[in-house]
Amino acid sequence: MKESNMSYESFMRNYFAMPEKQAVKDALIITIFKHSGNIKEFSSGEEIVSELADYFSLSMEQRNAVLERIYRKERRTVKTPLWHRLLYRAANELAKDRLITRPTETARLTGKREWLLTEKGIDCALALLRIPQTQKEIISVNSFEIQKNAEALKNALKPDHYNPFETAERAKKSLRKASIRARGFRRAVIEVYNHSCCVCGLKLCAPNALCWEVEAAHIIPHSHRGKDDLWNGIALCRLHHWAFDAGWFSFSEEYQIIVSPKIKTLPENFGKMNEYDIFRNTLATDKFMMLPKTEGLYPDKKSIEWHRKNILCN
Repeated sequence: MKESNMSYESFMRNYFAMPEKQAVKDALIITIFKHSGNIKEFSSGEEIVSELADYFSLSMEQRNAVLERIYRKERRTVKTPLWHRLLYRAANELAKDRLITRPTETARLTGKREWLLTEKGIDCALALLRIPQTQKEIISVNSFEIQKNAEALKNALKPDHYNPFETAERAKKSLRKASIRARGFRRAVIEVYNHSCCVCGLKLCAPNALCWEVEAAHIIPHSHRGKDDLWNGIALCRLHHWAFDAGWFSFSEEYQIIVSPKIKTLPENFGKMNEYDIFRNTLATDKFMMLPKTEGLYPDKKSIEWHRKNILCN
């Protein structure tokens, strides 16, 4: 009989009618994507294990089924949850296909033992969810390549004579590399500012957690050859990003908010939400920018000076 050639693990999977491996692999990719690109290992008690079991509507019998291995020399029996084992098998195959990275590989980059999507994995998730590829530039889902770029930016040492401008023509890069560079910059800036606007402190993500309200803003814009690094970047909500680029405010050398005098010419009903004057209240000149915890990541004063002289409306 064919059953006689079946492995013990395969027999148990069939006996308990566990989901097919490909279905589990697809569910894993989708779940990691919905968790912003990374999940913890499949340890007992981890919510992700139950979440995936709920995805397949597993019974309590299926969730509690165990594999038993007898170590005769040590005279002990080791029990492994069958569902955990199936998740690990699926994740391991995804890692072999470079759709995700293994926890050991992720830990070398971030210090956290997590399964992390790769760019190839994000593409796979977008296809499974039927989300257009154009959304890739908007969503805040992380990948190994993006995090690698972000970590390089966060760990870079600022030169003694830092120049915030690109001094040479940027080498022509593929669209993929340009995308990773842009999203790596965005992730690094948002992370060091704790996902909050440095002016008003707004911290808000979408209900599905796939994107944040806060944006990574260049102090010296790309159009003026501003660099993609943390010394030329700040985190701003959409309102203050627009106002910063439009010249409504800038910062002093001490990182104090400087408001354009033209704010006095605004009609009284401008910049309000109902009766609350959100524009003028958040751009008070007695306020200071909220800065990263690490002083070495503060915005460069030459970048701010350029913005103050060239963008701020006087």
